[in-house]
Amino acid sequence: MSAPVPQGPRIAITGGAGFLGWHLRCAIRMRGWPAPVVVDRAGFEDPVRLREALAGVDAVAHLAGVNRGPEAEVEAGNPMLARTLVAALQAAGPGSGRLHLLFANSTHGRDRDAVPAASLTPYGRSKRQAGAILGEWAASAAAAGAAYTDIRFPHLFGEHGRPFYNSAVATFCHQLASGETPRIIVDSEVELLHAQSACDHILDAIEARTEGALSPAGRRMPVSEALARLQAMHATYADGSLPRFDGDFDVDLFNTLRSYRFPLHYPGRIELRSDARGHLFEAVKTGHGGQCFASTTHPGIVRGNHFHRRKIERFLVAGGEATIRVRRLFTANAHAFAVRGDAPVYIDMPTLHTHDIRNTGQGELFTLFWSHEIFDPAAPDTYPEAV
Repeated sequence: MSAPVPQGPRIAITGGAGFLGWHLRCAIRMRGWPAPVVVDRAGFEDPVRLREALAGVDAVAHLAGVNRGPEAEVEAGNPMLARTLVAALQAAGPGSGRLHLLFANSTHGRDRDAVPAASLTPYGRSKRQAGAILGEWAASAAAAGAAYTDIRFPHLFGEHGRPFYNSAVATFCHQLASGETPRIIVDSEVELLHAQSACDHILDAIEARTEGALSPAGRRMPVSEALARLQAMHATYADGSLPRFDGDFDVDLFNTLRSYRFPLHYPGRIELRSDARGHLFEAVKTGHGGQCFASTTHPGIVRGNHFHRRKIERFLVAGGEATIRVRRLFTANAHAFAVRGDAPVYIDMPTLHTHDIRNTGQGELFTLFWSHEIFDPAAPDTYPEAV
């Protein structure tokens, strides 16, 4: 039986190799839409290649941007990228038709349309100018049915952000996982939004063909509060204990922290207590709750081959032998962990990584699983993907 043909709009992503671009590719995979066209830096340097990449797509998510560097380069970089993209769209002519263009803007321009440009940062001015350039194209192409959405995101965070570049959260998580001591330079207020939530806003806007300016809201807090939350989670998790989660924001923050610990901090060792009666170990310690379940697996059989978006899941082999494999989405190499029931260890599956477990022994494999949430068949947060 052939695999089903993906249904949904075909999207081109500029900056598809970057932080938000990777998250958007994951979100598209979860919706079962066609694989997006990824436009990287080299694509912007070749007008023909860029024009060909945009041919036949239904929407363009313009995520490419210049966030850091000398002020002059930052201020000039984002308008330059916008002009290059517009030139490619114009070269496509009528073929662009009902194209939907979405621009990943930022709060540096949000609700500041009346603020003089001189009062903005170089980054803020560059994003404002880039938005104006893209908006002018949309206005000229509106008669042909083109649409434009200016999504003004707050501070984005999430798994695999680039430390010292994408966000303070990325920097703090990297430093905590590396045994360093984070330091706050300016304790300003930030408005934090997880990258997968940002991707939902992008894809929902494409699906509904929403036009105009959108301003998704995040969680407001001082930088010091964000760091304190991460430090508390890091301290609790040091011995494998799971922290308490008071809501989705805490889960997103913890999953972000865990992404910087994988794979160097796994598998996690567990103390095995033995006496004349047998053996005992503590599988899960948490202030949150969740669900624990167990399985037996016959020799040679594989379980898994799926990934999760937000679910925190622990694997612990209590009997037999197995190999657990974990692969980050859109990468080629998987990490393999050989585990045994007589030397129990835990591996907490990182989000947006596909994983499986194979019985490599001669007898039955007995595995304990724990998830931070009770399984909901209507919202399983489980997506098939071969390791």
